[in-house]
Amino acid sequence: MVNATIKEATSPQELKARWDELLSANPKLRIRNAADELGVSEAELLATQCGGTVTRLAVSDWEPFMQAWKGLGRVMVLTRNENCVHEKTGEYEEIHPLVHGGKVGLTTGKDIDLRLFMGGWKHAFAVEDLSIPGGHSRSLQIFDPTGTAIHKIYVKSDQGIEPFQKLVEQFRAEDQALGFTAEAAEPKRPEMPDEQIDKDALLNGWKNLKDTHDFFPLLMKNRAGRQQALRLAEGVFTQKVDNSSARKVLDLASEQGTSIMVFVGNDHCIQIHTGPVKKVMEYQDWYNVMDPGFNLHLKESGIDACWIVRKPTADGDVTSLEVFDKDGEVIVQFFGERKPGSPELESWRDLVKAI
Repeated sequence: MVNATIKEATSPQELKARWDELLSANPKLRIRNAADELGVSEAELLATQCGGTVTRLAVSDWEPFMQAWKGLGRVMVLTRNENCVHEKTGEYEEIHPLVHGGKVGLTTGKDIDLRLFMGGWKHAFAVEDLSIPGGHSRSLQIFDPTGTAIHKIYVKSDQGIEPFQKLVEQFRAEDQALGFTAEAAEPKRPEMPDEQIDKDALLNGWKNLKDTHDFFPLLMKNRAGRQQALRLAEGVFTQKVDNSSARKVLDLASEQGTSIMVFVGNDHCIQIHTGPVKKVMEYQDWYNVMDPGFNLHLKESGIDACWIVRKPTADGDVTSLEVFDKDGEVIVQFFGERKPGSPELESWRDLVKAI
């Protein structure tokens, strides 16, 4: 929503001027917050810097663009939604953007683990700001058609500078004019009424799951929303718990040394941390993990519901805590660390029981 004290910009030049006004009043204001304040998308605001610190990229084929990420060396990758930010530091190792007709990809490696839904990938920018106090910032930033950020990659080593510059030159768009046209978001399809869902078929299919990845197809087959399915399965496979449960999971995992998996994403990218969490802390409205190599920022006021979810698999039951916002969108999911073919950690099951 546009701040009533700020005149709405009618051109990229005016929008840039409004942003400069905001930054002069609050130099630490992040671009996403500034975009919210000005009533525009983040990409619209970023594009006001084209020709300066920002380079618009032209990516017609995402595979060579993504494969070039492996040359960047040590990076910090950031994926977020409205209520949670997930940051991992490491190197891209294996990148596979070719499954399902090139629309679904994944990266695998010791530190960077992503699930990529590239049907909504539309825009990319390179940002190179050499004036930031404390060090330079070089990043690649990917956006959907509405101008909402999907995934960001920050170069963290000197060895990555030259590969970054080569990548920018390779994909530089001819058009570097200021401005960005954001498309309207597609309306969210309403859920069917609960009474129109075949609950018996849903629960029978749930009971016969063999893999956690089969859960989404089960929802699609039964035309059920995710949280709707959890509601229909309450007392059988799910249990609703207090909204403080996400904090409790992080606190207990930190205290007990339990290795967990933390999934955070948006419609087009899911980013995963696997391992322990150590330093947890509250700051204003956010509950945070501040570990070397992994930072998590969870906006607790955005939490509307938390559910413990049990899914049968060929390796035994897999238990998770799923956290939702008021629109029924997933904010974050927590699992115990596990690999396919291995049973769930007993320490994770004990932790879930404790909440």
